[in-house]
Amino acid sequence: MRPAEARWLYVMAHGAGAGMTHSFLARMAMALAEAGVATFRYQFPYMESGRKRPDRAPLLERTVGAAVTCAEAAVPDLPILTGGKSMGGRMSSRAAAAGLTPSIKGIVFIGFPLHPPKKPGVERAAHLAEVTVPMCFLQGTRDTLADLDLITETCAALSAATLHVIDGADHSFHVLKRSGRTDEEVRAALAEHITEFGDGVIG
Repeated sequence: MRPAEARWLYVMAHGAGAGMTHSFLARMAMALAEAGVATFRYQFPYMESGRKRPDRAPLLERTVGAAVTCAEAAVPDLPILTGGKSMGGRMSSRAAAAGLTPSIKGIVFIGFPLHPPKKPGVERAAHLAEVTVPMCFLQGTRDTLADLDLITETCAALSAATLHVIDGADHSFHVLKRSGRTDEEVRAALAEHITEFGDGVIG
């Protein structure tokens, strides 16, 4: 999706359980378009073939690299940031750490899956120290896949990481009614954070 006045392109990967047409990603793409950010969505092979189990990490990483190559060919005039929802964002950073996306300007994680539910740990973040571009983490306070203290410590240890905490949001960025906010308002806040980060990186 490319708005008329696009300033940069966000290559946005899907999470483990839902493909690129999921309503969350579609609505995020619309919110970003309204803010002048183009988006490029794609499918990992397992999702494209209708399988539920994600491919092994090396294939997922190569898919990120291929998606960036396709995005560069489609819109050669726009700077590119990568990332995406949950697993898609994590694989985008693994691809960057492996040197598969050398042209990207930054990475945006929409809910980094730091650990499995009820199993706090930071092993999944070990590769982030090898990433050389700025990173933006968007995390909900009710995210069961990222203990808030651990994700805060993880970001603080990185040389170029920005953390935005979304109060009351879970891993899917749903908020409870008593929070006083709607999911649409949360998506708007996410889009604002992404846009500000990307504009800052692009300069």
